[in-house]
Amino acid sequence: MRRQSEGRPSEARSRLLNTATRLFYAEGIHVVGIDRIVAEAQVTRATLYRHFPGKEDLVLAYLNEVDRAMRSQADEAITVGLPAADTIRALSKSITQGIQSPGFRGCAFLNAAAEYPDPESPAHKAVLAHRQWFLETVTELLAKIRETTAETAARHFVMMRDGAMAAGCLFDPVLICETFLRGVDKLLQE
Repeated sequence: MRRQSEGRPSEARSRLLNTATRLFYAEGIHVVGIDRIVAEAQVTRATLYRHFPGKEDLVLAYLNEVDRAMRSQADEAITVGLPAADTIRALSKSITQGIQSPGFRGCAFLNAAAEYPDPESPAHKAVLAHRQWFLETVTELLAKIRETTAETAARHFVMMRDGAMAAGCLFDPVLICETFLRGVDKLLQE
């Protein structure tokens, strides 16, 4: 793969990944074809295949990019150095900001899991790896508050987040976010 001198991906690769990310999230992975991505990224098919040997490679790069962004978001909340409960609240607040953002269409990973139900699919495995990381991150934070029930509380948090992500694109996102944040507060008070 050709890289620029600073070690960053080439402009064409970035355009391809940005275009695929936008289209896959907005419309779905299976419905968006390679021809459309090539046309909107303004590259040739040969350029696409030089950077991504197949659509599956582009899908995995998309999921990796979304994972990287979410890990960065979590790291931001954690590195502030607040007490664990306040870190959970900050992470929850960032989730609600995503839900209320223009073009919100649910969780990219839950959407991808629906399109790749085969547990042996590399895309499905990427979804599970991301979700495991998220569960472990929340469990570690909750363990600082309550060691004995941290994993159970973390699973509850993840389920509330999943519900908010699903409902946030179907119903009033403000109401959904308020409900989610109230649920997080109750979980932290238990």
